[in-house]
Amino acid sequence: MGRRLGVMGGTFDPIHFGHLVTAEEALAQFELDEVVFIPTGQPWMKEHPVAAPGEDRYLMTVIATASNPRFSVSRLEVEREGSTYTVDTLRALAAERPDAELFFVTGADAMLEILHWKDPEEVLSLAHFIAATRPGYDIAVFEAGAPAQNARVSVMSIPALAISSTDIRRRVKGGRPIRYLVPEGVKSYIEKAGLYR
Repeated sequence: MGRRLGVMGGTFDPIHFGHLVTAEEALAQFELDEVVFIPTGQPWMKEHPVAAPGEDRYLMTVIATASNPRFSVSRLEVEREGSTYTVDTLRALAAERPDAELFFVTGADAMLEILHWKDPEEVLSLAHFIAATRPGYDIAVFEAGAPAQNARVSVMSIPALAISSTDIRRRVKGGRPIRYLVPEGVKSYIEKAGLYR
């Protein structure tokens, strides 16, 4: 029996407690062995450019996940040249860990965009998708979708945490507190690196 590997992709600009709660819930609800966080390099679908460089986002993710032995962080996308696509990442992970069953953990907002991703059918065939519910997003669309898609997408309820990276960046820029929104080590890193000012 292969390992059940959770894949948590995102810009993590910065990583916050909402991301960590989502990963921990996925571990428990889907009996995963591990969750690997993969900070995006250059996301092709982001409306706004990422604010912090890839290396900073990678290091913040390492700091945030270090205390959990079942969390790891991959440099796969940060080191990739050009735009990053989920399909390429999943192909690379499948080749790197052929014995693992992949579970891609993402927000419901991202799941609603999946048909606009590069090679969406292949993406859905490479991993089982876990759509984490967030307030204000309706993912009932998947319940009415094609059977092949339904078999590859599960809905996961997570505790309601109204935390967003966008709001954290705004708070930093405005000199407002971010303590208790991000891990203390991430807060210190943002301050020392002068990010989001």
